[in-house]
Amino acid sequence: MAAAPPPAPPRILLAGDAHGRLHQLFKRVKSVNQSTGPFNALLCVGQFFSPEVGEEDSPPGDFADYLEGRAAVPIPTYFTGDYGPTAPRLLSKAAADARGFAPGGIQICPNLFWLRGSALFNLHGLSVAYLSGKRGLGGPGCYSQDDVDALRALAEEPGIVDLFLTYPLLAPLTKLDGTNEWPAGVVNGADTSKVPPQVLEPQGYDPVVAELVTEIKPRYHIAGTKGVFYSREPYVNDSSLHVTRFIGLANVGNKEKQKFIHAISPTPASTMSSADIHARPPNATLSPYVAPAKSVPVEDTPKRPAENTDLQYWRYDVKRQRQGQNDGSLLCFKFTSSGSCPRGSNCNFKHDEEAREHCQRNVCFEFLNKGKCGKGPECRFAHSLTEEAAVRDAKPRSDQRPVESSCWFCLSSPDVESHLVISIGDGYYCALAKGPLVPEHVLVIPVEHFPTTITMPAEPEAELRRYKNALGKYFEKQGKAAVYFEWVSQQSRHANLQAVPVPLSKAASVEKIFHLAAKRLGFELSVVNPDGDANQGRELLRSQYDSKSGLFYVELPDGTLLLHMLGSREKFPAQFGREVLAGLLSMADRADWRNCKLSKEEEIKMVDDFKQGFREFDPAE
Repeated sequence: MAAAPPPAPPRILLAGDAHGRLHQLFKRVKSVNQSTGPFNALLCVGQFFSPEVGEEDSPPGDFADYLEGRAAVPIPTYFTGDYGPTAPRLLSKAAADARGFAPGGIQICPNLFWLRGSALFNLHGLSVAYLSGKRGLGGPGCYSQDDVDALRALAEEPGIVDLFLTYPLLAPLTKLDGTNEWPAGVVNGADTSKVPPQVLEPQGYDPVVAELVTEIKPRYHIAGTKGVFYSREPYVNDSSLHVTRFIGLANVGNKEKQKFIHAISPTPASTMSSADIHARPPNATLSPYVAPAKSVPVEDTPKRPAENTDLQYWRYDVKRQRQGQNDGSLLCFKFTSSGSCPRGSNCNFKHDEEAREHCQRNVCFEFLNKGKCGKGPECRFAHSLTEEAAVRDAKPRSDQRPVESSCWFCLSSPDVESHLVISIGDGYYCALAKGPLVPEHVLVIPVEHFPTTITMPAEPEAELRRYKNALGKYFEKQGKAAVYFEWVSQQSRHANLQAVPVPLSKAASVEKIFHLAAKRLGFELSVVNPDGDANQGRELLRSQYDSKSGLFYVELPDGTLLLHMLGSREKFPAQFGREVLAGLLSMADRADWRNCKLSKEEEIKMVDDFKQGFREFDPAE
């Protein structure tokens, strides 16, 4: 049988500064999508909001129609930048409602997502990095030093970034403050006869972006420009064999009729052959940068406030851990919040048991780490080391974040059993199941307090795939295959994807026994992905799930996903997945986890045994 053809590469639309002209932008997008589409997404760089000041109590102009449901965004649209007079007011509610760090964007209204700060996320297989905001003195519309540091940390990760989104162009060849010569700009080495005059002007450039792009080495760099469209010849990156293509876009509706929307269809680097990635177009030039990038400080820029400071520490410690930039005086967030750290004695941060005890009493981690907290009255943690003061300072339980309540799975919760933890990544961690069905029965759990893995952002979803791949290899070495299942109800608090290994001899029977069990209980399981592509199956679930309904799904050893959507009043057996597999494995007496409880010593021994065999596959190592 002939191999199935590879999936078509995603089709992406790019747009420049919208300046609040959303009706004009989306009318054009809708027309292009109907005539030459369909397109998977629209990425907007530059100033998305109107430069005009709107009325105090209502969103200005076009934006109100989309925010209030009178108009619809035609395709999934992602924009960078929280600048413009009305932007802080319009985005403050979305920021307040956002749960933790959202690399794939904060939803403003259906199909419209704000890319805040900086991050890396997966968009239809493409690795997309972004820096939202301009260089400045801090506050709305300006990126922070933390945003820059986070991208530098991501640049050290393996893999190739497909797209890098920024507001400004790169710095031209010029001197700043009359002293330091900065890297040559994007036009250096290019055919200047094809460069618009506006691009050659020295104003409106950013040396920080020039520095970052040399480190990240994206395949495409997309930026807002000074009202013109400019597509530079590809250039070869220093110490890397792939080329970068720079595309600058004009403002939406500009009077000069410059191109403000552009279509690309890049094959994700992760699926390309080495020969294709390293292919050099005949018009490729050398890198436009004349010198290695120096560290350009973001002057006097405060750290961007965040709704989940814990996740920010988790995010930014990556770079410092790898470069050993801490002298041991700062606390390790992973150890302080969970009681364990996968780096052990190799960790560059301090493992302090006393700080761990304070953290369990809801004392602010930033206060413990620095002696002060920058969030002020907005912080919901205590700012005192004495128990009496901590109780007095802490916010009422009704005001606390979900991770502060009694959650078994939040790593910063005092109720988490950290000795069950096997591996900790950035967005997910792996732990031994409480009362396991079999010794290798584990849970893959989001670090953030999310009710289901289906609604997790794209970047953690990519990490989940890595954990599943690692578990698959670990189980295969034992002659077993993994079965994954998740039950989601309206009462679900913190998601956990269960992974139960079954002998390869029984793998082919898993689908049949699940269908049989469902039929006996009076419902059916539908097949989500007949082709058996588990990743595609999860993407279908993610795109179709409305976050309001309950569901149960199981991923079979061959990658097929079986799904049952729960009715509004349907009562579903919480132990269904486990009970079915207990029957398959002839372990009916172990169907209820409460019958399989172990002592803490037995659990620690089981975790240590799992770690020893899993270490060579662990994606967090």
